[in-house]
Amino acid sequence: MSVDDNKHAYWRKNLQYLGTLLSVWFIVSYGCGILFVDQLDKIKIGGFRLGFWFAQQGSIYVFVALIFIYVYLMNRLDKKYNVDERKEDNL
Repeated sequence: MSVDDNKHAYWRKNLQYLGTLLSVWFIVSYGCGILFVDQLDKIKIGGFRLGFWFAQQGSIYVFVALIFIYVYLMNRLDKKYNVDERKEDNL
């Protein structure tokens, strides 16, 4: 595999991760907080309706979790393609 092929494969996988994680974030923040709020409000957790919880806090928790997931996935991808931030000759 040439260096250019390596670069394209690396960035293609990176964009795939971004697309997937941003889709999850969109579904949780927009879907659970706005679109599905009526269905989720039928469920109560700790006295609060689940739709309200997602709109106020749940999407933030999911967003923070997605940041950690992205860091984990990118560290694994960097190792797979031998990309080290401390090296001078990266992709």
